[in-house]
Amino acid sequence: MSVTIEYLWKDRKRHLGLPLSFTRYALSEDRLFISEGFLNIKDDEVLLYRVRDIDTNRSLWQRIFGVGTVTVMSSDKTMPNLVLKNIKDPIFVKELIHQQVEETKIKRRVRFGEVMTTDDSDGDGVPDDQDFD
Repeated sequence: MSVTIEYLWKDRKRHLGLPLSFTRYALSEDRLFISEGFLNIKDDEVLLYRVRDIDTNRSLWQRIFGVGTVTVMSSDKTMPNLVLKNIKDPIFVKELIHQQVEETKIKRRVRFGEVMTTDDSDGDGVPDDQDFD
């Protein structure tokens, strides 16, 4: 039995702006995939609800060739940083991933709160600025 995954975006790692690589990237509704290799292929994925942050980087050479790097930081144990190197239109891809991450978190009712320092000097488990005594 074959399972067909519908991809929202697909690309390859590019060299001099051309997709001449055996590293492939893909985005589905709930996962981000990377497949590397020719004879020996390694496949990995990150579940979008585990994504913590997304960054883009475009060096001078990347800008000349119309590519960039998108780094996805996640809470995934096997792949905490997924780097999409030398992809076409990295800003668009970053926004597309961000949009899918938010939709997936809403669907799964998953929210990761920002890490904050709280002052709980009375030790009741409620930050003192939120006490309603």
